[in-house]
Amino acid sequence: MTREEAFELLKEYNQDEFHLKHARTVEGVMKYFAREDGYGEEEEFWGIVGLLHDLDFEKYPQEHCIKSQEIMRERGLDERLIRATASHGYGITVDIKPEHHMEKVLYATDELTGLIGAAALMRPSKSTLDMELKSLKKKFKTPKFAAGCSREVIKNGADMLGWDLDELLQRTILAMQEVEKTIGL
Repeated sequence: MTREEAFELLKEYNQDEFHLKHARTVEGVMKYFAREDGYGEEEEFWGIVGLLHDLDFEKYPQEHCIKSQEIMRERGLDERLIRATASHGYGITVDIKPEHHMEKVLYATDELTGLIGAAALMRPSKSTLDMELKSLKKKFKTPKFAAGCSREVIKNGADMLGWDLDELLQRTILAMQEVEKTIGL
């Protein structure tokens, strides 16, 4: 599947600009981590995983990570793609545990991109480009801030990756800064 085909599929099931921008953000973050973590030859695939990870969320929120598997299988898509996108719902809607490094990165950063995006909007610059770890940690420790972003999932993701929380936060800020330069927030 090409990136263009993936984006067209995403738009079939998602029309809300927020969901489309989130998908493009996670796509960029996944591509960043592919390059940074030694999976550069799979960068496009990692990006497509990020782009399609919430394929079913807008239309089927109660069947999130379940309906997407069905949609992708009906279209004959690669099982590796299906598994990877579904694994970010581990412990919530599916019991497909993230195993590959890529799956763990998706699991760890999906919620975190939302938290970082919300924190950026609270900054005078409305940007991640001048965001520091200290500032993000303060928002992370405030449960009412971006309450829909699960801190437990983010912490579990860091553990799965074998990273401390600060490393995950800092590296994802860097990824988001790169994404912002490309697509904006």
